[in-house]
Amino acid sequence: MPCKGCVIQNIDYEVSFENCKQTALFESIEDHLKRVLMLVNQEDQTFHVKEQGIKELYDFCVDHAVEMDAIRFRLNQTDWRPLSEVMQVVEMQWIDQVIQNQQLTSHYQPIVTPDLDIYAYELLARFYHKDGRVIYPNEIFSAAKERGRLYALDRVCRLTAVRYAKHITQKAFINFIPTSIYSPEFCLRSTINLANDLAIDPHRLIFEVVESEKVEDMDHLKMILEYYHSRGFEYALDDVGEGYNTVEVLSFLRPNYMKLDIKYVQGVATDSDKQLIATEFLEKALAVDSIPLAEGIETVEDFEWLKAKGYQLFQGYLFGKPSAVPQDKISI
Repeated sequence: MPCKGCVIQNIDYEVSFENCKQTALFESIEDHLKRVLMLVNQEDQTFHVKEQGIKELYDFCVDHAVEMDAIRFRLNQTDWRPLSEVMQVVEMQWIDQVIQNQQLTSHYQPIVTPDLDIYAYELLARFYHKDGRVIYPNEIFSAAKERGRLYALDRVCRLTAVRYAKHITQKAFINFIPTSIYSPEFCLRSTINLANDLAIDPHRLIFEVVESEKVEDMDHLKMILEYYHSRGFEYALDDVGEGYNTVEVLSFLRPNYMKLDIKYVQGVATDSDKQLIATEFLEKALAVDSIPLAEGIETVEDFEWLKAKGYQLFQGYLFGKPSAVPQDKISI
């Protein structure tokens, strides 16, 4: 089974004219695409068009007043969309360069114990254009989804984080998007091999599930986590309380760490509703032998309340912001 989308390849657009009633134009469009050498192949009323030719096709349809919403396109077997939206995908071509050239680094954010010892760092991706301008995460992940590059982006982020984990002695939390992994055996092979090549003790790497509220196939997620576990790595669940809300589900997944989301952490010292959620979360974590971690801490009051309740790990601006150089000491 070949790896699905883990590397950047040329995009072919699948364009369907099945719902287009302007049948007289169909042969003209076919002739035009063949003439400019942009037609990959044709299946009945569906064209497979090179990316260099999709703008040609778009402009041709605009010039001939074709009903754009009647024509549909897709890439990589994603959902069909009206051709009027295709230029949004073309305009995101810059993300291909970012991934191919690995225009990213990892920043370190400390995760501390109740005594403020640094237990681990979360390795957070930071992206840049070639001219050095920062690309914000919401911008790059939106672009990745538009162009079907989420697999490739997630992979390059994981590999970069593993390389940066080599420079610390503590544990490293590394994010990954489970919906971008269709087969752990193939999609995670490069990550595992790199960790082995760098002689990193697998117990130092903790792979953290993000976008947990979007995970629908728990069996698939468990398969991914068990693959990590079988190679000696640990794993964490992020945003617990959103996607995982029962002890049964958590027992099924058996996470080594559970992170209480920032929305329940900030202000918990004075908010009775958040205190109830934080207490229930702690009970669930202990019930499944998971280490409870509170993230997003910005005040001493919240830290002290959570510490008194029995939380074991803490993360947030109170202890340190993500930094290109790992902190070696924490004081508050």
